Amino acid sequence: MGRIEWAMWANEQALASGLILVTGGIVAVAAQFKGWPFAAYAIAAGVFVCLLEYPRGKRKKGSTMERCGQKYLTAVVKVFGPITRNYYVRAILHAALAVPAGFLLSTILGTACLGIASAIYLLAALRGEEWNPIEQKPQERPPVGGGTIKQPPTMPPPRPPAETRKKPPAELAGQENPIPVTVEAE
Repeated sequence: MGRIEWAMWANEQALASGLILVTGGIVAVAAQFKGWPFAAYAIAAGVFVCLLEYPRGKRKKGSTMERCGQKYLTAVVKVFGPITRNYYVRAILHAALAVPAGFLLSTILGTACLGIASAIYLLAALRGEEWNPIEQKPQERPPVGGGTIKQPPTMPPPRPPAETRKKPPAELAGQENPIPVTVEAE
């Protein structure tokens, strides 16, 4: 059996927890809960986590499906270099972002999910994984000319003789019904 790539799991968990944080924060701010400034923080933290986690990392083995529009955020994440590539940093960052949001009931689920993502990132870091961007390979175009263009056929395809291709109009009329049909008058 192959090794589990824990970073893929952590990425999905962290992205979902960011969305949950944003949702819980919106609910608390809209309802003006007692600790609504924590909810405003949760919205900002959730958006930051979503932006950081949206680009998937490249797997060591196999292929990785790129998310829609990921290439634009991948360029932003690549700019920060080793800070965003290192999973130890991500584990500590997610754990630190989760703490303030835990003081409000509507954001506690996002906090728990972000804590789990932090633990999974720590496990991925301990196993030596790191984030590498998915880079598109330039598509190779087939060379023009050469052996790719084939010559058209010189002989027509075989066809039946002209007599068998053309049917007389009597045969095209249809078949006769062997069962007699009677029409009853009303």
